[in-house]
Amino acid sequence: MAVPTILVTGSNGQLGSELRELAPSWPQFKFCFFSRSDLAIENSEEVERAFALLRPQYVINCAAYTAVDRAETEKEQAMAVNAIAVGLLAEAAHRFGAKFIHVSTDYVFDGQSREPLTEESPVSPVNFYGESKLRGEQEAFRLNPDSLVIRTAWVYSSYGKNFVKTMLRLMAEKESISVVSDQWGSPTYAADLATAILHIIESKLWRPGIYHYSNEGVINWAQFAEEIARLSHSNCKVNFITTDQYPTPARRPAYSVMDKHKIASVYNVPIRPWKESLQECLAKLAADPVVYP
Repeated sequence: MAVPTILVTGSNGQLGSELRELAPSWPQFKFCFFSRSDLAIENSEEVERAFALLRPQYVINCAAYTAVDRAETEKEQAMAVNAIAVGLLAEAAHRFGAKFIHVSTDYVFDGQSREPLTEESPVSPVNFYGESKLRGEQEAFRLNPDSLVIRTAWVYSSYGKNFVKTMLRLMAEKESISVVSDQWGSPTYAADLATAILHIIESKLWRPGIYHYSNEGVINWAQFAEEIARLSHSNCKVNFITTDQYPTPARRPAYSVMDKHKIASVYNVPIRPWKESLQECLAKLAADPVVYP
C-alpha cells in the first residue's frame, strides 16, 4: 500500500516548523512542505498545479496572515491569505479527494463570555484579523463540507515570533516589564498542536467539523509572563496592567478560553497542562540558544 502524502502549507511558520520537525518520527506518512515562496496559496493556478502533481491524501493548512494589528490596515492581504486562499485549498482538496485540515483561531469570538467557549458558541470577531479567519472557516465549509477546522489560541514555540520569545528577550534587557492582566485564555505549544493533528490523521477516523485545541489551564498574559520569568530564572519584574493602559490598533477579546472536550472525546487527543508544555519549550530554547525576535 502506498504511503499517504500530507501536503503542509505555511511550512516556515510556528506550526509548520513543528510539523517539519516531527515528520521523521512519522514514517508512515510522506510529507510535502510548502512555504510562502514555494506555493502562493491565494493563486488558484499554483494550488491546482501542486495538487495535480502530488495528489495528496491529506492537506494541513498552517499558512496564515497573523499580524493582528497590521490586519486593521492591510485588510486585502489578510483576507487573501486567511479566507480566499482557504477556499481555494478546501475546494481543491474536495476535487482531488484529499482530507482538508485548516487551523483557525480563538479570535473569532468577541471575548464577552465568562465560560469556556464550545464549538457551537456564537462567533463575533472584534478585529479584522478575526473577521478574516472566520471568513476562512466559512469558505472551507462552503467549498468543502468535509473540512476539519481546528481553532487554537496563544500559539508559541521555539520557532518564529511569539509571546514567549519576546518575553525572554525583554526580560534579558529590562529590570521590569508591563503585561496586560485582563485578557484571559489558554496558551498553545505549537509542538503539541502539531502532534494532535498527526494523531487525528493517524486515527483514520474522519469526522468533519470544528474542533477546539489549546493546552489545559486558564491564565492571563501577565501570569503567562510571570511563569516564563520563573522557569527561565529571570529576575525581571512583571507589572500587571489593564488593556486600557496598553492600547493597540486592533482590539483583543477579553476572554477566549476554549472548551476542548470535543477533540478529546472524538479523537482521544491528549491535552497537556500549559506549564508542562511551556517548560519543555523553554528547555529546548535554552539547549539551542537563538536570537529572540
